Amino acid sequence: MSEETVSILVNLGTAWLAGSLIGLERSYHGRPAGFRTHALVCVASALLMLVSTHQTEWVGGMLPESAIQTDPTRMAQGIMTGIGFLGAGVIFKEGLTVHGLTTAASIWVTSALGILFGIGFLYPAVIVTVVTLITLSLFRWVESHLPSEFYADHVISYPIESVDDESKVRAMISSHGCTIKTMSYRLAERGKVYRYHMVLQTHDKDNLVKLAAHLRESSTILEFRLAVA
Repeated sequence: MSEETVSILVNLGTAWLAGSLIGLERSYHGRPAGFRTHALVCVASALLMLVSTHQTEWVGGMLPESAIQTDPTRMAQGIMTGIGFLGAGVIFKEGLTVHGLTTAASIWVTSALGILFGIGFLYPAVIVTVVTLITLSLFRWVESHLPSEFYADHVISYPIESVDDESKVRAMISSHGCTIKTMSYRLAERGKVYRYHMVLQTHDKDNLVKLAAHLRESSTILEFRLAVA
Protein backbone atom coordinates (compact mmCIF):
# COMPACT_ATOMS: atom_id res chain seq x y z
CA MET A 1 0.00 0.00 0.00
CA SER A 2 1.46 3.31 -1.10
CA GLU A 3 2.02 6.24 1.23
CA GLU A 4 -0.55 8.29 -0.66
CA THR A 5 -3.20 5.57 -0.23
CA VAL A 6 -2.52 5.45 3.50
CA SER A 7 -2.84 9.24 3.67
CA ILE A 8 -6.23 9.12 1.93
CA LEU A 9 -7.46 6.39 4.28
CA VAL A 10 -6.30 8.38 7.31
CA ASN A 11 -8.04 11.53 6.08
CA LEU A 12 -11.33 9.74 5.39
CA GLY A 13 -11.13 7.67 8.57
CA THR A 14 -10.51 10.61 10.85
CA ALA A 15 -13.30 12.56 9.13
CA TRP A 16 -15.70 9.66 9.71
CA LEU A 17 -14.64 9.40 13.37
CA ALA A 18 -15.01 13.13 14.05
CA GLY A 19 -18.45 13.29 12.40
CA SER A 20 -19.55 10.17 14.30
CA LEU A 21 -18.53 11.61 17.68
CA ILE A 22 -20.41 14.84 17.08
CA GLY A 23 -23.38 12.90 15.74
CA LEU A 24 -23.45 10.66 18.81
CA GLU A 25 -23.87 13.71 21.02
CA ARG A 26 -26.76 14.92 18.86
CA SER A 27 -28.39 11.46 18.81
CA TYR A 28 -28.06 11.13 22.58
CA HIS A 29 -30.12 14.29 23.03
CA GLY A 30 -32.73 13.17 20.51
CA ARG A 31 -31.97 15.68 17.79
CA PRO A 32 -33.34 15.15 14.25
CA ALA A 33 -29.87 15.02 12.65
CA GLY A 34 -27.77 12.56 14.61
CA PHE A 35 -25.07 9.93 14.32
CA ARG A 36 -25.48 8.87 10.71
CA THR A 37 -26.15 12.35 9.33
CA HIS A 38 -23.06 13.94 10.87
CA ALA A 39 -20.83 11.01 9.95
CA LEU A 40 -21.97 11.13 6.32
CA VAL A 41 -21.64 14.91 6.11
CA CYS A 42 -18.08 14.86 7.42
CA VAL A 43 -16.98 11.96 5.19
CA ALA A 44 -18.66 13.48 2.12
CA SER A 45 -16.93 16.82 2.66
CA ALA A 46 -13.58 15.10 3.10
CA LEU A 47 -14.14 12.99 0.00
CA LEU A 48 -15.02 15.99 -2.16
CA MET A 49 -11.90 17.80 -0.99
CA LEU A 50 -9.81 14.74 -1.82
CA VAL A 51 -11.34 14.73 -5.31
CA SER A 52 -10.33 18.37 -5.68
CA THR A 53 -6.80 18.04 -4.29
CA HIS A 54 -6.11 14.90 -6.35
CA GLN A 55 -7.52 16.35 -9.55
CA THR A 56 -4.39 15.63 -11.57
CA GLU A 57 -4.82 11.90 -10.96
CA TRP A 58 -8.33 11.51 -12.36
CA VAL A 59 -8.03 13.96 -15.28
CA GLY A 60 -4.33 13.59 -15.99
CA GLY A 61 -4.81 11.13 -18.82
CA MET A 62 -7.46 13.25 -20.55
CA LEU A 63 -5.84 16.69 -20.51
CA PRO A 64 -2.29 17.96 -20.83
CA GLU A 65 -0.72 18.77 -17.46
CA SER A 66 -0.52 22.47 -18.33
CA ALA A 67 -4.31 22.60 -18.74
CA ILE A 68 -5.04 21.28 -15.21
CA GLN A 69 -5.64 24.01 -12.66
CA THR A 70 -6.42 22.87 -9.13
CA ASP A 71 -8.32 25.27 -6.84
CA PRO A 72 -9.58 23.39 -3.75
CA THR A 73 -11.01 26.60 -2.29
CA ARG A 74 -13.77 26.57 -4.92
CA MET A 75 -14.78 23.08 -3.83
CA ALA A 76 -14.75 24.18 -0.17
CA GLN A 77 -17.02 27.12 -1.00
CA GLY A 78 -19.41 24.82 -2.84
CA ILE A 79 -19.54 22.38 0.09
CA MET A 80 -20.25 25.08 2.66
CA THR A 81 -22.94 26.62 0.45
CA GLY A 82 -24.62 23.30 -0.25
CA ILE A 83 -24.62 22.22 3.38
CA GLY A 84 -26.80 25.21 4.17
CA PHE A 85 -29.78 23.45 2.59
CA LEU A 86 -29.31 20.45 4.86
CA GLY A 87 -28.97 22.69 7.91
CA ALA A 88 -32.12 24.59 7.00
CA GLY A 89 -34.04 21.32 6.95
CA VAL A 90 -33.61 20.76 10.70
CA ILE A 91 -34.73 24.25 11.74
CA PHE A 92 -38.39 24.76 12.57
CA LYS A 93 -40.44 27.29 14.53
CA GLU A 94 -42.95 26.35 17.20
CA GLY A 95 -44.74 29.21 18.92
CA LEU A 96 -42.11 31.67 20.12
CA THR A 97 -39.32 29.10 19.98
CA VAL A 98 -37.03 28.25 17.08
CA HIS A 99 -35.77 24.67 17.28
CA GLY A 100 -32.83 23.06 15.51
CA LEU A 101 -30.42 25.98 15.34
CA THR A 102 -27.73 24.17 17.34
CA THR A 103 -28.12 21.02 15.25
CA ALA A 104 -27.88 23.08 12.06
CA ALA A 105 -24.72 24.71 13.40
CA SER A 106 -23.26 21.31 14.31
CA ILE A 107 -23.92 20.07 10.75
CA TRP A 108 -22.22 23.17 9.38
CA VAL A 109 -19.13 22.81 11.59
CA THR A 110 -19.02 19.06 10.81
CA SER A 111 -18.87 19.90 7.12
CA ALA A 112 -16.03 22.35 7.81
CA LEU A 113 -14.21 19.63 9.73
CA GLY A 114 -14.62 17.30 6.78
CA ILE A 115 -12.91 19.87 4.58
CA LEU A 116 -9.97 20.12 7.00
CA PHE A 117 -9.63 16.35 7.27
CA GLY A 118 -9.94 16.02 3.49
CA ILE A 119 -6.97 18.27 2.82
CA GLY A 120 -4.96 16.61 5.59
CA PHE A 121 -5.00 19.58 7.95
CA LEU A 122 -5.32 17.19 10.88
CA TYR A 123 -4.06 19.27 13.80
CA PRO A 124 -6.65 22.08 13.64
CA ALA A 125 -9.33 19.55 12.65
CA VAL A 126 -8.75 17.48 15.80
CA ILE A 127 -8.65 20.61 17.97
CA VAL A 128 -11.94 21.89 16.53
CA THR A 129 -13.54 18.45 16.94
CA VAL A 130 -12.70 18.50 20.64
CA VAL A 131 -13.89 22.11 20.98
CA THR A 132 -17.16 21.25 19.23
CA LEU A 133 -17.82 18.30 21.54
CA ILE A 134 -17.08 20.46 24.60
CA THR A 135 -19.39 23.19 23.29
CA LEU A 136 -22.26 20.77 22.65
CA SER A 137 -21.96 18.87 25.95
CA LEU A 138 -20.32 20.99 28.65
CA PHE A 139 -21.85 24.27 27.54
CA ARG A 140 -25.30 22.67 27.80
CA TRP A 141 -24.69 22.24 31.53
CA VAL A 142 -23.36 25.79 31.87
CA GLU A 143 -26.36 27.17 29.99
CA SER A 144 -28.81 25.32 32.23
CA HIS A 145 -27.27 26.90 35.35
CA LEU A 146 -27.22 30.47 34.07
CA PRO A 147 -30.01 32.83 35.18
CA SER A 148 -32.39 33.32 32.29
CA GLU A 149 -35.78 34.64 31.29
CA PHE A 150 -38.61 32.42 30.12
CA TYR A 151 -41.25 33.39 27.61
CA ALA A 152 -44.65 31.91 26.86
CA ASP A 153 -47.32 32.42 24.22
CA HIS A 154 -50.58 32.79 26.15
CA VAL A 155 -54.20 32.89 24.97
CA ILE A 156 -57.26 33.19 27.23
CA SER A 157 -60.76 32.77 25.79
CA TYR A 158 -63.91 34.02 27.54
CA PRO A 159 -67.56 33.67 26.63
CA ILE A 160 -68.65 37.12 25.50
CA GLU A 161 -71.15 37.47 28.34
CA SER A 162 -68.54 37.02 31.10
CA VAL A 163 -65.31 38.63 29.89
CA ASP A 164 -62.86 39.79 32.56
CA ASP A 165 -61.66 43.31 31.81
CA GLU A 166 -58.05 43.90 30.88
CA SER A 167 -57.02 45.32 34.25
CA LYS A 168 -58.24 42.17 35.99
CA VAL A 169 -56.38 39.94 33.53
CA ARG A 170 -53.18 41.95 33.97
CA ALA A 171 -53.46 41.79 37.75
CA MET A 172 -53.98 38.03 37.63
CA ILE A 173 -50.93 37.55 35.41
CA SER A 174 -48.81 39.86 37.60
CA SER A 175 -49.84 38.03 40.79
CA HIS A 176 -48.20 34.89 39.39
CA GLY A 177 -44.82 36.56 38.83
CA CYS A 178 -45.25 37.09 35.09
CA THR A 179 -44.97 40.23 32.99
CA ILE A 180 -47.06 40.87 29.89
CA LYS A 181 -44.74 41.98 27.09
CA THR A 182 -47.41 42.29 24.38
CA MET A 183 -51.18 41.92 24.29
CA SER A 184 -53.69 41.72 21.47
CA TYR A 185 -57.45 41.18 21.37
CA ARG A 186 -59.76 39.15 19.18
CA LEU A 187 -63.50 38.63 18.89
CA ALA A 188 -64.09 35.13 17.49
CA GLU A 189 -66.78 32.62 16.63
CA ARG A 190 -69.23 35.25 15.37
CA GLY A 191 -68.92 37.38 18.45
CA LYS A 192 -69.45 34.62 20.98
CA VAL A 193 -65.84 34.36 22.23
CA TYR A 194 -63.42 37.09 23.29
CA ARG A 195 -59.69 36.30 23.38
CA TYR A 196 -56.67 37.93 24.96
CA HIS A 197 -53.43 36.95 23.22
CA MET A 198 -50.28 37.71 25.23
CA VAL A 199 -46.56 37.09 25.32
CA LEU A 200 -45.48 36.52 28.92
CA GLN A 201 -42.06 36.88 30.53
CA THR A 202 -40.93 35.41 33.84
CA HIS A 203 -37.68 34.58 35.64
CA ASP A 204 -39.01 31.33 37.10
CA LYS A 205 -40.54 28.65 34.91
CA ASP A 206 -42.58 27.39 37.88
CA ASN A 207 -44.58 30.62 37.72
CA LEU A 208 -46.02 29.47 34.40
CA VAL A 209 -46.97 26.13 35.94
CA LYS A 210 -48.76 27.89 38.80
CA LEU A 211 -50.50 30.20 36.35
CA ALA A 212 -51.75 27.24 34.33
CA ALA A 213 -53.10 25.60 37.51
CA HIS A 214 -54.93 28.80 38.43
CA LEU A 215 -56.47 29.13 34.97
CA ARG A 216 -57.56 25.49 35.04
CA GLU A 217 -59.63 26.14 38.17
CA SER A 218 -61.28 29.30 36.83
CA SER A 219 -65.04 29.14 36.34
CA THR A 220 -65.22 32.06 33.88
CA ILE A 221 -62.51 31.08 31.40
CA LEU A 222 -63.78 29.10 28.43
CA GLU A 223 -60.34 27.82 27.40
CA PHE A 224 -56.69 28.84 27.52
CA ARG A 225 -53.37 28.02 25.88
CA LEU A 226 -49.99 28.49 27.52
CA ALA A 227 -47.12 27.51 25.24
CA VAL A 228 -43.78 27.79 27.01
CA ALA A 229 -40.92 28.86 24.74
